[in-house]
Amino acid sequence: MPREILLNAFDMNCVGHIQQGLWTHPRDQSTRYLDLDYWTGLARTLEDALFDGIFLADVVGVYDVYGGSADAALRGAVQVPVNDPMMLIPAMAAATRHLGFGVTANLLYEAPFLFARRLSTLDHLTRGRVGWNIVTGYLDSAARAAGFAQQPAHDDRYDLADEYMALVYQLWEHSWDDDAVRADRVAGVYADPAKVRAVHHHGKQYRVDAMHLSEPSPQRTPVLYQAGSSPRGRRFAAQHAECVFLNGQSVAGVKAIVDDIRALAVAAGRQADDIRFFLGATVVTGATEAEARDKFDEYRAHVSSEAALVHAAASLGVDLARFDLDAPVDASASQAITSNVQALNLSQGPQWTQRKLLEQMVLGSRQPPIVGSAAQVADALIRWTEDTGVDGFNLSRTVAPECFVDFGRLVVPELQARGAFKTAHRAGTLRDKLFGRARLPGSHPARARG
Repeated sequence: MPREILLNAFDMNCVGHIQQGLWTHPRDQSTRYLDLDYWTGLARTLEDALFDGIFLADVVGVYDVYGGSADAALRGAVQVPVNDPMMLIPAMAAATRHLGFGVTANLLYEAPFLFARRLSTLDHLTRGRVGWNIVTGYLDSAARAAGFAQQPAHDDRYDLADEYMALVYQLWEHSWDDDAVRADRVAGVYADPAKVRAVHHHGKQYRVDAMHLSEPSPQRTPVLYQAGSSPRGRRFAAQHAECVFLNGQSVAGVKAIVDDIRALAVAAGRQADDIRFFLGATVVTGATEAEARDKFDEYRAHVSSEAALVHAAASLGVDLARFDLDAPVDASASQAITSNVQALNLSQGPQWTQRKLLEQMVLGSRQPPIVGSAAQVADALIRWTEDTGVDGFNLSRTVAPECFVDFGRLVVPELQARGAFKTAHRAGTLRDKLFGRARLPGSHPARARG
């Protein structure tokens, strides 16, 4: 019997997310991203379909690499305008009981002391359904917006992140004892001062001498997501991550990353099953294969090649507009998402061109879509889990919200019939649902006192 698949919706508080151009489809509702009812309705749709969570991406810069300006990004709504994803979570949590929320936040531009309080607050308000996607960014435009000339080098960003994590772990895990809060009305004592302590962190990047402002939340530390697949990113994931988000490559490539991160985690003193892996996936389905194919052709007519290249140029760190369609693209000096450059070099060879890249972007991104009937989609998803060791999928939106409605209506029952998907939500926090425990295990570095 196949393993039970975990499932997140992959979305962003903007118009154009991953599949560039599909916001122009007449049934797409992503232009309603300013409407809170849109998000609470989506949350209820996902919970009814038994999704484990919604994974909210974010960027704090603009895609201005292509053509040397943000003009094309603005024309195509390529993740701009974009609003703060954290503001959506309390409303979506109030509309649901079980749905988890993975939220992206770039630690380079977040003061750790205040950020720790913000995540604790969300964990309290959602009753323990929050996860944090740890990112260090890849856009120079974000660095300039924050007052820097440019972002730090790729590996230097991870070195800074290690210190950041050590600091927020101390705040979340060790500032307040579990029994510090007494709420004793008779004695007039809310918290026992003897069980609350200041954190003293004096590091290369950060200096903090303060107690955490929030009392212990249901999970203390939010579920930790991370998406780095570069060698340095894998080491960071092996040390810190509980959930790793992978972009689709070959079956062999995904399996190699999964196996490597698990081995690195064990070498760091963690357990191999302390980490869950989510593979990015794009699904177009219908009642029959023919219906799915017709829908795919309909979607494809709305793809924007320019917007797709804008997104790719930013993530690859190279201005694709400088190259002719069939000229080899040199991305060797990239300081952006280096794993994306490596993946392209592996799949297309080091002499890849824009034409080859566009041939991959059939729905406006480099993620190859799974197109077919519910049975065919279920076959493909189960095969990925069996052949690579991934635990589940982040489903990126195509035409929203119908893509998630279709998946819940057609694919979820098919997976359930095969014993590959749950038939009801489990009780507890997000970590309870994913790992069967509310708090981090003792093997995680966050549990060690500084």
